[in-house]
Amino acid sequence: MKKSITTRFKITKTGKGLRRKMAQCHFRAKKTSLQQRRKDGNFIADKNITRRIKSKPGTL
Repeated sequence: MKKSITTRFKITKTGKGLRRKMAQCHFRAKKTSLQQRRKDGNFIADKNITRRIKSKPGTL
């Protein structure tokens, strides 16, 4: 896998994959504060994506 994958995902101690929700940069300018708060923080990644990341040697 590429280095970009290692910066976008994080594997927790229990083995879950974390990722950021999309549209968090300059796209937030026109959003309401409620919509912006919903985008804050990390999000648990899909199990299939997590399994693929873990199976590739040299990543995370």
